[in-house]
Amino acid sequence: MRLPVLAVSLLTLTACDGGGDPVQQALRDAAAERQAAAIQDGAVSGPVHADRTPSAGAGDAAFAASEASMHTKMAAASGDTVESAYIAKMIAHHEGAVEMAQVALRDSRDPEIRRMAQTVIDAQTREIAEMRAWKPVDRREP
Repeated sequence: MRLPVLAVSLLTLTACDGGGDPVQQALRDAAAERQAAAIQDGAVSGPVHADRTPSAGAGDAAFAASEASMHTKMAAASGDTVESAYIAKMIAHHEGAVEMAQVALRDSRDPEIRRMAQTVIDAQTREIAEMRAWKPVDRREP
């Protein structure tokens, strides 16, 4: 079964959308899970963006699992403040970038792609550690 492009696009946009409403969050989580299941079942090749059409190419298939995982983790990440939600979502986003870069290192033989992928892994890993070490500042007046 192949999902219509619009339906997949809406699922992708829903999975990326932030917000604090618990009902909306539950809808985003469910959409991300449906999208991941569709990708795993081969119904779609991965998240579809407005500027590209669905593709069943081996390149897209290589990244389908890491893309779906990142979108699901970003949708599930939350925090009590904008700052803590930002940190949680960006950690998930950076972990997704590292996973995709690892796929590129594993599967690409192009030296420039491999160099860029390693640069992403190094930079994003450092940034993940920095974000995990972040502690909220108490800005209340003494």
